[in-house]
Amino acid sequence: MRQKLISLIAIALGVFIFYTALMGSFETLIQRSIFVLAIVTLGVLLYPTSGRVGWVIDGLMWLGVAVSVGYILLQFETIMNDLPIATDWDVAMAVGTLSVVLWLSWRVSSIIFPIIVLVSLAYALFGDLIPGTFGHRGFDLYYVTEVIFLGDKGLWGMLVSVASTTLAAFVLFGALLLNTGAGTAFFKLARLIAGRSTGGAAKVATVASAFFSTISGSTVANVATTGNFTIPLMKRLNYPPAFAGGVEAIASTGGQLMPPIMGTAAFVMAELVGVNYWSVVGSAFLPAVAFYVAILMSIHLAAERSNIQEMDTREDEDLEPLTLLEFSPVLAGFGGIILGVFSGYSIGLTACLGMLGIIAAFAITQMIQGATGLSVIRSLVQAFESGGKGVVIVGLLLVAAQVFVSMVNLTGVGVTISGAILDAAGGNLTIVAVVMGLVCLIAGMGLPTSAAYVLVAAVFAPALISQGFAPLAVHLFVLYFACLSVITPPVCVGAFVASTIAEAPWLQVAKYAVLLGAGCYCVPFLFFSYPGILLMGDAVDITAGVLAGVVLALGVPRVIFGWRAGVLGSLAWALGAVSIAALFWGGIQGALLGAVLAILSWLMARSRANATAAVVG
Repeated sequence: MRQKLISLIAIALGVFIFYTALMGSFETLIQRSIFVLAIVTLGVLLYPTSGRVGWVIDGLMWLGVAVSVGYILLQFETIMNDLPIATDWDVAMAVGTLSVVLWLSWRVSSIIFPIIVLVSLAYALFGDLIPGTFGHRGFDLYYVTEVIFLGDKGLWGMLVSVASTTLAAFVLFGALLLNTGAGTAFFKLARLIAGRSTGGAAKVATVASAFFSTISGSTVANVATTGNFTIPLMKRLNYPPAFAGGVEAIASTGGQLMPPIMGTAAFVMAELVGVNYWSVVGSAFLPAVAFYVAILMSIHLAAERSNIQEMDTREDEDLEPLTLLEFSPVLAGFGGIILGVFSGYSIGLTACLGMLGIIAAFAITQMIQGATGLSVIRSLVQAFESGGKGVVIVGLLLVAAQVFVSMVNLTGVGVTISGAILDAAGGNLTIVAVVMGLVCLIAGMGLPTSAAYVLVAAVFAPALISQGFAPLAVHLFVLYFACLSVITPPVCVGAFVASTIAEAPWLQVAKYAVLLGAGCYCVPFLFFSYPGILLMGDAVDITAGVLAGVVLALGVPRVIFGWRAGVLGSLAWALGAVSIAALFWGGIQGALLGAVLAILSWLMARSRANATAAVVG
């Protein structure tokens, strides 16, 4: 009975998402409150309380939220127009609804996230008791209730709007793609692109994971899905199990950074920064290319050193060739998005055009292959169900995160902390950037990317923005480290999942993921010295950004995996390291110097390889 109820509600939520993407969202509070009730309902059903009285507790939690949402639906005009004063009843509904959201957030992620939100609330209520810089005038319970419940800043705030519209639409788009065969199609395409090169199986895993996670928006989901194909394949070709798991973990991480459909945090970023989503996509393109080039280069060099086999025809026996018919839903889906972008439609409607393209192409191809109309409908219904379920975790966390953001804005603590960091760093922006990156890695441990990104961006981003850096560059910097936190020890959920599939120690998997992704940890620091890599500035700036990205993406893997014995080998390695250091000069001068040194390093390495080959011959 529970499973049927879950399916029905998830399908209904999927239909709601599709309808509002096509026809436009409802009034602000109506759209957001209905969405909150839907994800709370699914959250209670999907993550039930254990024990004999669990169903009673879950029922009471759901009832409390349902009453609050009913009140908002009835009073939304009064709330938006008259800004009512909070009563004891409002306080009770606010506390009850927030308690349920935080309880469910604990269930779907960890206790850390609810604690952070509760600390922000306590700071708002009792900040007047704190002496010195971090104290503030304090706010009473009724005023805090007005902020988080009787308005559009807290439980029904901007992040909830993003979750219920743009983000939900693209989650549904991804669900439709994956349920119409995109997973297998992407794997076949990756095999065609990279399957015959050195370290081919690992490169296939990387390319396939990039394709898959750009629409799944989740590192863990990507590892669990594509990893079941790629990790056993790598192990069959004598890759060490821990290495195979590390490849999948780091490859799955970058999908949320890869346009055209990035992870859920990118949609949140567009709202926080106040730019069009496609501006985020444009700025993220070159760094994402550098991210994956660095991984592929690391794999290539590691495979060369270990003399790992390439893929051969035996590995293709159970996989039919990729056909245009099979790939047509993917093409139609992205074609719909491209049409929406060039037509100037809203993000939601653009996603809807993509969904319509997928549905039409899938139905046509299935009919051509002899499928019945009923089986097509069944697959599409399953996709809507997956889409409805797919927004539950991120939706719950964003509701809680919005409360945190509203408290940070209310108290001004973000500006206070930013000032303290700048003072402590003595104005050194490199130190500030490193501290912010480390905080993001720590904050993201055990949390989904969207939640980690919002927490750090709300508190720490103002420190760099106040120094004149572009807000989009700062937020992308935070997003990169929020993504990388999933594979960074000691709490590295992506590595945990990969280690389970690879049957290898998780710490070894994490070690390989970090080593293979070392260049990826460096990419975000280019955003401040080389804004051209984000397509900001003039032609010279963009040229410098491209050169810096190439030097970094190819150079860091060579420093880690490319050392060779002998005078020429050591000198080539040293020049490679210096070429990366030269990038800190900044501007076109630093990029050109780095590029020249990198070319010299490559020529020396090639001369050493040729000399070795001649001796062997």
